[in-house]
Amino acid sequence: MAFPTETVYGLGADATNPAALQKIFAVKQRPADHPLIVHVSALEELDNWAVDIQPDALLLAKVFWPGPLTLIFKKNPNVSNLLTGNQATIALRIPNHPTALALLRSFGKGIAAPSANRFGRISPTTAAAVAEELGAGVDLILEGGQCEVGVESTIIDVSGATPTLLRPGMITVAAVEAVLRKKISAPHAASPRVSGSHVSHYAPRTPTRLVKFEAISQAIAALSPADFPIVVLTREYLGRALLGVEFITMPVDAQHYAHDLYATLRACDQKNLRRILIEAVPELESWDAIRDRLQRATAGG
Repeated sequence: MAFPTETVYGLGADATNPAALQKIFAVKQRPADHPLIVHVSALEELDNWAVDIQPDALLLAKVFWPGPLTLIFKKNPNVSNLLTGNQATIALRIPNHPTALALLRSFGKGIAAPSANRFGRISPTTAAAVAEELGAGVDLILEGGQCEVGVESTIIDVSGATPTLLRPGMITVAAVEAVLRKKISAPHAASPRVSGSHVSHYAPRTPTRLVKFEAISQAIAALSPADFPIVVLTREYLGRALLGVEFITMPVDAQHYAHDLYATLRACDQKNLRRILIEAVPELESWDAIRDRLQRATAGG
């Protein structure tokens, strides 16, 4: 079953049912060592999944949940290794979407729900995108409109002494540090593996490149005739008419850009293009999540 959250649509299964969890991996073609995020409906459920819950973790949960923040805890010994990728940690969050919350409250247990797409591909932000991506692989899709945030949650490891950023999201490092009143760490070699951490991820099927704004004209000129047609995503309207080139103007602010990103990439993939060029986004913290997704989406292009 697929259902909407405020970030992206998730492919859900009973987090306590090994057979159901195996179906997630099969449908997504997901590596078995890639951990899942468990969605719950209330803070009171944390003890079912986690142990040694730190004060920093509770503070972040109370401030940001429901919302696009995933926290990594030491796992309860009863938690299946299928959820954790055979690690000693578990990823948990409370989503901020009325349909997701109603589902979780009605079900009464945790739901494991990675993004409802083939592994490594563009995450879906509409029910139609789930159907297009997974087809008969999903037997039920709950309609919840287009996802408000549009990119996956921020992931913070709170299983150790120092909170650590493992994946950027639209809840920024500055926002987390303001709540904790201290700095958080960058990922290190001993950090847990988390969803969305592969070098190539969130990727269109069309070869895709990141290009600085001032280099767009040069990048187009360097292409051979066989490389066209192409589409160019920029945050500034270029107003050009070039044979075989379509320009798409993206939002200039990070919040709206994130909301539109995956839907735009998915639409580009349906145009029978030879290439997608994307203008590099600002080197500002508010754009960190988007920059991360674009770098991974273009890693193979």
